[in-house]
Amino acid sequence: MLRIHFSDADLARTRIAAAPDPLWEVASSMHRLQSRRGRWAYAGWYRMARQQTRERGLGRVLRSVFLPLYPRAAYFPDFLTPADAVGDLDAALESILATPPRRVLKEVTILDRTVGAPSWAGQLAQLEARKEFVGMLRAYHDAVIAPYEEQAHARIEAERAARARGVLDGGVEGMLSGLGPMLRWRPPVLEVVYPRQVEDRDLYLNGRGLTLVPSYFNWGEPVAFADPEMPPVLWYSLLHESSPPGAPRGVDAPEKPLITLLGRARAVALRAASTGATTGEIARAAGVSASSASRHATVLRDTGLITTIRNGQTVLHTLTPAGASLLRAVSPKE
Repeated sequence: MLRIHFSDADLARTRIAAAPDPLWEVASSMHRLQSRRGRWAYAGWYRMARQQTRERGLGRVLRSVFLPLYPRAAYFPDFLTPADAVGDLDAALESILATPPRRVLKEVTILDRTVGAPSWAGQLAQLEARKEFVGMLRAYHDAVIAPYEEQAHARIEAERAARARGVLDGGVEGMLSGLGPMLRWRPPVLEVVYPRQVEDRDLYLNGRGLTLVPSYFNWGEPVAFADPEMPPVLWYSLLHESSPPGAPRGVDAPEKPLITLLGRARAVALRAASTGATTGEIARAAGVSASSASRHATVLRDTGLITTIRNGQTVLHTLTPAGASLLRAVSPKE
């Protein structure tokens, strides 16, 4: 277990990242390729990723370069997911290039001591080797992460809307209380479930605050930097639910009874509204045009399942009590 210790100053400086962290999504997507855990939730992406890596000639790079550096284990090097460039791919890749050679060697040594590092990993201390590696990372990102960027953005916007409600209801502590079953707020400590093979540790924020980064491809346990001197960042999964028997196989697929009742697009719209969604976010989640998403939202609103409020130039759709009751009724019981 990881115990994150907050002061009043830390609570004031805690925030939710506004966008996916591209290099963390790269890392966690590689973990998805190495495990069947949660495979049902990423079935469509998994098929696409295998096809793209094959068609773009990335299979050898994936097997011989990436997977050994990003093992689905207790540790992989922190410099591969820079803390100073969350949400910005170009800045993150530049940060990898700017990593001091001494730090690269130190973290590769930890990797070797923990699970074993590839024999060539030490070469990444050389700038030319890191330039080649960064080029490979960009190619991988473009092939298998970029096609799902809109979907990831929509999910993260919905997550931010849900956490914002927690702030409105109970302040930052209310937000921390609603982060999911693997994060437990026991003031003034956030307890984070970690893999069994990782020793318990404490992280004292010391006034720095915490950046919470929802991750589309992370599955299961949240992850923080191994080095406590690094800026405090915690990546956590957007997908907490387990696979219910007979559930549709695919990313974010609503339950079959809901699709039967409402049709696929309106079922997706209602599911998106459960955490708050704009018309554009509903359109991206359902794979329809903005005008179609607006019509579906209108039908749901006219039938009393959602309510709509204007926020600046956009509108936010949220569930009514009737809509929430419908979702609870069709959701599989654990």
